[in-house]
Amino acid sequence: MSIKQKRILVFGAGVVGSIYALRFAQSGLDVTLLARGNRLEALKKDGLLYNDNGTVKTIEIKIIEKLEDDDIYDFIFVPVRYDQAEEALSTIMNNKSKNIITLTNTMGYEPWLEVVGERLLPGFPGAGGDIKDGVLYAQFGTEKHQGTIFGEINGQVTERVKELAQIFETAALHYEIQKDIKAFHISHTATAIVIKHFYVSDGMMDVETAKSESALLKIAKELKENLQKVEQSGIPVIPPETKLMGQLPENNIIEMYRTMLSNDFTIDVLLGNHAVSAKKEIMMLDEMFNKQIL
Repeated sequence: MSIKQKRILVFGAGVVGSIYALRFAQSGLDVTLLARGNRLEALKKDGLLYNDNGTVKTIEIKIIEKLEDDDIYDFIFVPVRYDQAEEALSTIMNNKSKNIITLTNTMGYEPWLEVVGERLLPGFPGAGGDIKDGVLYAQFGTEKHQGTIFGEINGQVTERVKELAQIFETAALHYEIQKDIKAFHISHTATAIVIKHFYVSDGMMDVETAKSESALLKIAKELKENLQKVEQSGIPVIPPETKLMGQLPENNIIEMYRTMLSNDFTIDVLLGNHAVSAKKEIMMLDEMFNKQIL
């Protein structure tokens, strides 16, 4: 069976799921998108609406509302937040598909393995964006900026990992096969949870407050401390760019975040709807990190 004939299910039609479904469909891959609620109705009515360099376009994608146990896919992608992952996997548990790729933050895989067993292939998304007024605004990882990460928990490059790599090549999406996926996830969590300092009681800081010295100094100090904790616990900090970040002076980290917060797309990611909806995930991961990494 060729890569284009393999059946792919994207389980969840949020921002990240919609982005992968879009790119897979544009590449002629056999992709189905599972959606629910208002998003399901919008996709049925208008197709998947997306921004293409300022022009709103639409693409037809196969949509399902429920995954039947005997509806078999070669790969099921689960691009949901950490706080939603176990519930999503429990929904898939009785389905007979053999490969389930999680694309999310995490500190470990034990609860997921209890649900789906060796079918689990952990990963991390190399795409982000927002959905505004039903229109998807997407940004993909490149060779210079992190693409999709995935790998076997035991570090082996198995046949299914090679097949998954071929899917990403067909879709012209940058990817990396990570041989220490758990160390990657822990390293990334160490950097991701610092955005808790951007939260205020009714949402997120405004841009100017987030760019202030006082706000960014908290970010810089905790980022360095977190990455030092990871190293001191004997876990390698990966990739090298993340390790280097922890070695920068605080002033350099502050300037790095100021630059990021001068870009409209990054502002949306760090301070927009995506960040607001991710608050539960960030706070759960923060608690887990500080319990597990001493």
